[in-house]
Amino acid sequence: MLRAGLLWLSEQPHISRFVRRNGLAQKLASRFVAGETVDSAVAALRQLNAAGITATLDLLGESVRHAAEARAARDLYLATLDLIERAHAQSHVSVKLTQMGLDIDEGACVEYVRAIAARARDRGSFMRIDMEGSAYTERTLRLFKQRLHPEFGDTVGVVLQSYLRRTEQDVRELIALGARIRLCKGAYKEAPDIAFPDKRDVDANYIACLERLLERGNYPAIATHDERIIAHAKAFAQRQEILPSRYEFQMLYGVRRDVQQTLRREGYNVRVYVPFGDQWYPYLMRRLAERPANVAFLLGSLIRESLRRN
Repeated sequence: MLRAGLLWLSEQPHISRFVRRNGLAQKLASRFVAGETVDSAVAALRQLNAAGITATLDLLGESVRHAAEARAARDLYLATLDLIERAHAQSHVSVKLTQMGLDIDEGACVEYVRAIAARARDRGSFMRIDMEGSAYTERTLRLFKQRLHPEFGDTVGVVLQSYLRRTEQDVRELIALGARIRLCKGAYKEAPDIAFPDKRDVDANYIACLERLLERGNYPAIATHDERIIAHAKAFAQRQEILPSRYEFQMLYGVRRDVQQTLRREGYNVRVYVPFGDQWYPYLMRRLAERPANVAFLLGSLIRESLRRN
């Protein structure tokens, strides 16, 4: 119930406008978002890289309504890749197709994404196509398989979500293609005929897909904060004699930093997903929906602020 409520709130633009002006909400968001500008994001990269952790930068925002917004997002990604190179930072970028105007003009969207992929290739970097809600899963994978991967190969990767019932088959098909896959659980509200409603089933599907990716995948990204699943991945890889250099763990900026540091000390590759930009409200709501401890943190902050005022 709490998760559904928070996901609903993430989709309310009038609430977004109110919250974005709230100082406490901005303070909470700063734990999960590396500022509103690319310069602040690159500063966060430097801190992560100093700890031996790589990153992927994500410009927040999706489902743009105007072509000019999509072009502006493309241009900012191009500038971001240039800035990453100038800063000698260890990072690539993650891109959402609806932010590139998929719902406005699919042809233009593909050209914008191709421009970013070409810049990533020229900079010796990488671009990940983020996965959005299930309404976009088939379109995203079709564009990836038919247009992007054939042209750019390992310069471009994609994301799959274990809460979707179709994902195990998608894993098999993308492994056969040689694609680089990021496996996460998923953070959108979906119908039970499309997605597993029970967390136990989501986790079981994640583990099944994880094992297949470790055995046969092309440098898979294990994107989870679930310590039980992380331990399973490590143990499975050791049993199968899969070297840590053949995969990486991925986590979100500001989430389970202790686990990030522990994994790095143990010799595992760790990459942190670093969001930035002024469209942080929907992202923040999804982070709260994923982890009840984040809600407790917010409520505790509100109570402390109220007590100080009184």
